Amino acid sequence: MTIEDNALKPDWSAPDRVRAISTTRSGGVSGRPWNSLNLGVHVEDNSEHVQENRRRLAESLGLDSARIGWLNQVHGTEVVELTPNNVGQVVKADASYTRHPGIVCAILTADCLPVILADREGTVVGAAHCGWRSLCGGVIEHLVSAMALAPGTLQAWLGPAIGPDGFEVGPEVRDAFLDHDPKAGHAFRAEGARPGHFMADIYALATLRLNHLGVSGVTGGGLCTVQDSDRFFSYRRDGRTGRMATLIWLTD
Repeated sequence: MTIEDNALKPDWSAPDRVRAISTTRSGGVSGRPWNSLNLGVHVEDNSEHVQENRRRLAESLGLDSARIGWLNQVHGTEVVELTPNNVGQVVKADASYTRHPGIVCAILTADCLPVILADREGTVVGAAHCGWRSLCGGVIEHLVSAMALAPGTLQAWLGPAIGPDGFEVGPEVRDAFLDHDPKAGHAFRAEGARPGHFMADIYALATLRLNHLGVSGVTGGGLCTVQDSDRFFSYRRDGRTGRMATLIWLTD
């Protein structure tokens, strides 16, 4: 099976010219504990293995590896527009978008939530890295604003992330989301293993943000990276581990 065969594909109604996948950990050359398709260069894996994994990924998808827009993700809210002039540079940002066919928006995760967006006409696509800090800080709002289309024309897909039974957070995390929107309270259960802690549903938190913006077509969610060790890397489960990639791009 190829990397594309093992990958997840969005269950949405985007136009045919919109392509998107989310990789699993299968199909690469990295050894333990990054086995096998680690795509992150910052996790102490052999750099030659990572580059081979990225080459295999591009080859499997029929992409030019030089046109995949890898980011230096810092759990912030910066958004970059990917163009032919900057796609080869690694910029500090947690979201990207493009209107250029063949240029790929890429997000690396191992528990954080990847969110991809596309308009219903297939003119622009984007991707956001949503750890709780970037999600709470407004990375989705910044991305939707930068894409410069009416939110009602957009649809979103939520890739694999830490599920609500694995994501224990402190009260300061819950308070930060409630300060932004009291409706976020439904995404927290007071059942944490530690007193005063909560179990958080990052899928529900992202959906709330998207719906508040007017992005009503939200699909995906429900796949827990912590619980599915066969398919997914998980930083919270393993600590030293690899990274999956969620990619979205336009074809000609």
